[in-house]
Amino acid sequence: MAAAPAAITQWNPNKKHSEAERWICIYPAYINSKKSRQEGRRLPKEKCVENPTFQEIKDVLSVCGLRFGVENKLYSRERSKELLFRGRIRVQIKNDDGTPSNPQFPTRDSVMLHVGTMIPQLKSRQGGARGGAEVQQPQSSGGGSKKKGGKRR
Repeated sequence: MAAAPAAITQWNPNKKHSEAERWICIYPAYINSKKSRQEGRRLPKEKCVENPTFQEIKDVLSVCGLRFGVENKLYSRERSKELLFRGRIRVQIKNDDGTPSNPQFPTRDSVMLHVGTMIPQLKSRQGGARGGAEVQQPQSSGGGSKKKGGKRR
C-alpha cells in the first residue's frame, strides 16, 4: 500500500523559498476593516478594506506579477463558516537565494498594504458600490410612497 504524496508538508528550514511551504499566507481577515486586531486584522483600519474576498486578493496579486496559490482553508479566528470568508492565499516573496522576488514587495506587510490599497480600485468594487446604491434608492422611495398613504390621515 503506497501513500499518496502530500502537496504541502511540514515546514522545514532546508526547503527552498520557491517551494509553496515557504510562501507567506494571507487570509482575507488580515485586511478586513470590519475586524478588530483581536479578530485577526493585521493592518491599520485606514489601510484595510471592508469584507475582502480571496478572489479580490487573487485579482490584485495576478496584476503584481507575484507567484501565488489559492487554498480552500478557513482562518482559525473566523466565526462564520460561510464560503464568502473561506480562502487562503500563499504568496512567494523571496527567491531561492533569499532576495525578494519583486523589489517592490520585500516583506509580507508590503504585500498586504498593496493589496489593501488596490482592492478598492478594482472594477468589481467600484461597479458593485454604485449598483448597490442605485438599488437601495428606489426601494426607499417605494417605502416613502407607502408612508404617504398611511401617515397623512
